[in-house]
Parts: sequence; structure tokens; C-alpha cells
Amino acid sequence: MFSKRRIHITGASGAGVTTLGQALASRLEIPFHDTDDYYWRPSDPPYREKRKISERLKLMEAMFLDRPAWVLSGALESWGGPVSQMFDHVVFVRTHTEVRMQRLRARERTRIESEGYSSGDSRSPWNSAFLDWASRYDHGDRLGRSLVRHEAWLATLQCHIMRVDGARPTSELVDGIVGEINRLRMDQERVTGT
Repeated sequence: MFSKRRIHITGASGAGVTTLGQALASRLEIPFHDTDDYYWRPSDPPYREKRKISERLKLMEAMFLDRPAWVLSGALESWGGPVSQMFDHVVFVRTHTEVRMQRLRARERTRIESEGYSSGDSRSPWNSAFLDWASRYDHGDRLGRSLVRHEAWLATLQCHIMRVDGARPTSELVDGIVGEINRLRMDQERVTGT
């Protein structure tokens, strides 16, 4: 289709970033990666032990960064400076807080049941503290990922940035992203004569 496609998809927890990333990678037939797989060490329960930044970057480099095409979903604005310089496109997914929280609560219930935790189990990574943190994304009054931080980070990027509504159907979003990337490629070919 087109050769250089290093695409990062980011947004708030529950925005649909991973779902969109997987669908886009599948459509483009390129590898899919998620920042959580590099950020967190494998553990039981999961999402408890962070890797050092240098370890995350080294692992990402070993796994996929030098390839010409991939989709990376998740958040790395606070630690992924060298990776950010490699992006050809960034897709920022905005999804209304109410929709995100419905998704996160449903995901929490599914994970609790599938991983054998009881509701309210403090060992469960899918507890109320996480949901409270995720609900504050738009307010920016908690540590970590927030709309204000994302917008400031996006303003520093030198690549093409697309903004999408995560409440729209995934297939529609994929069609729009692929269409925009193709239009940009054709415009560039016209300008360069290649």
C-alpha cells in the first residue's frame, strides 16, 4: 500500500485506543504493539511493576522500532521521547468521559471474572482507584495521563496528527484514517513527482 507507516494511537483510558490500533494494524497488514506490553513487567496480578524507561525503550527497539511500518497504541508522552521522533502519524482519540467510563467498568467486570478476582478485591488491578483516576482525565487534576498533558505533547510533535471521535464505529475510524494517510501520500507524490 505505502511503505513508511509508523503510526501511534493515543488517548485516555477507555477511549478505544487499543481496539482502534488493532483494527488499523489488521487493515494495513502491519504489526501491532501496545505501550503497556513495554511499560509493565509481567506479573500476577498484572500492571503492578513498571520497567525502567531505559528497559522499555531497549525492548521496543529490539522488537519493532526499526521496521518501516507498525501501529503502536497507548501512552508514552511522559517517557517515550526517542520513539515519538519516529512517528509518521499520530491519531489522537477523544471519547466522552461517560462513554469511556462505561467501557472501563464493563472491561473491569470481564477481567475480574476471567482472572478469578472477586469484586472489590484489592489485589485486582481493575479496582475503584483506577476508575477514579481514569474519570479525571479531562480535568487534569491527577498525576499521569490527562487531556492537558496530551495536548501539550501533541503540540511538540513534528508528524501528521489526526483527531478522531472514539465513540464512532471502529470500522468507520479505520476507513477515515487509511483514507487520510493515502491522501497525504498522493499529495506528496504529486509534489515530489514520484
